[in-house]
Amino acid sequence: MGNKRIHPYSIIIVSFVAVVFIGTILLALPYAGDVEIHNVKDFFNHVVDSLFMATSAVCVTGLGVKNCADFTIFGKIVMAVLMEIGGLSFITIAVFFFTILGARIGVSNTFLLREALNQNSANGMVTLVKKIVVISFVIQIICAAINFAPLYQIYDHDIQKAIGVSLFHSAASFNNAGFDIFNSQSSGGSMVDFAGYSWENIVLNSTTIVMIVLGGIGFIVIDEFLRKRRWKRFSLHTKMVLVTTFILITIGTLFIKGTAYHDMNWFQALFSSVTCRTAGFTTYDMGKLSEHPATYVVVILLMMIGASPCSTGGGVKTTTIALIIITIYYYARGKKPKAFNRSINEGALFKAFVLVAVAIGIVLIATFIVAGINPELGLEKILFEVVSAFSTTGLSMGITSQLALGSKVVLCIVMLLGRLGPLTVIGVVNKNWMANYNEPIRYPEENVIIG
Repeated sequence: MGNKRIHPYSIIIVSFVAVVFIGTILLALPYAGDVEIHNVKDFFNHVVDSLFMATSAVCVTGLGVKNCADFTIFGKIVMAVLMEIGGLSFITIAVFFFTILGARIGVSNTFLLREALNQNSANGMVTLVKKIVVISFVIQIICAAINFAPLYQIYDHDIQKAIGVSLFHSAASFNNAGFDIFNSQSSGGSMVDFAGYSWENIVLNSTTIVMIVLGGIGFIVIDEFLRKRRWKRFSLHTKMVLVTTFILITIGTLFIKGTAYHDMNWFQALFSSVTCRTAGFTTYDMGKLSEHPATYVVVILLMMIGASPCSTGGGVKTTTIALIIITIYYYARGKKPKAFNRSINEGALFKAFVLVAVAIGIVLIATFIVAGINPELGLEKILFEVVSAFSTTGLSMGITSQLALGSKVVLCIVMLLGRLGPLTVIGVVNKNWMANYNEPIRYPEENVIIG
């Protein structure tokens, strides 16, 4: 038999599934939280719920059929570790520890890293991994320290509680996971209790916004910003990410506030605009979106767009949407697409359109299946839940705990597809992945009528 190379995408997928499997086992243990099991059905439901929570944590989604505040310290630590692994990817963390131990990273592993981090070149991958892990934890520790002050005040000077919540929230924020252990008393859950303008709320919300944005713009952008520091020296990717992110946050805030002006203040609108793109925290009860159809549409669109490549967030990504808009604009003018005085690679444009088409297909198919299993929940809420799962946002209109077992399994698959990325999943069937798309046979071209 010939020496067959394993597709790097297969290894990436298997690593995520393996972590989900281990997380499911750990969360199903009685040490993770109290659960009453009286029969086989109760046990099966408990296992599926543990699978859902583990998948949501590894995919840094935030949808939950259980309240993280009800977990034991062991359960909360497991959730935090799963979020860190999901945000950075198991491969990135593994390579980091191997380098710390002095192990040699071979060419094949470097190539795997390149695919995991969605890079065009394998040069400097190990150095980049070290930077990613260090930057990630430094940011989290700093923000946890800042959040300690307001949480110390909120929890009546309980030091242990304030430290635990600040660390967990810091991990969930930077990794765009959306889980919380605030044990909110409000019907909307999450951070709805912190929607006011007290200094504690302002500090907590502000640091959360900063963490979400930093985690969502991608490690490549952060690294380049720290190294180059000048706009003219930034790559096209970094410029596109920063500009698109700023535009989406600004326009999102204006549209959300404008369509739900009676129900939320400006700070809530800003927070929602940021968190809708894959973070999952909310200072506004998303169950009220039924009363604001226009706001509902804005939130759906923001969730689908998501964060940026090589980040802790999901969605079709900011650069994908930017490329599509640029392409449409220049096509209307009869010119080739370009941005910031740079031509855009045709392969990137092709990937952008394929990604959006596949993403829409996944959402529609999943919505169809869940609607068939749980028709009583209504199409509006089901579509919201599916988009939230695919974009790894974690926002919900309050139906997650009402989902049937079949619907939970479907959403687990959708979360994995969203976190891994549709192009990664469908790329597994590409037998010519080492050939760099250079086909040995060229066929004659022929036009097809479009439109």
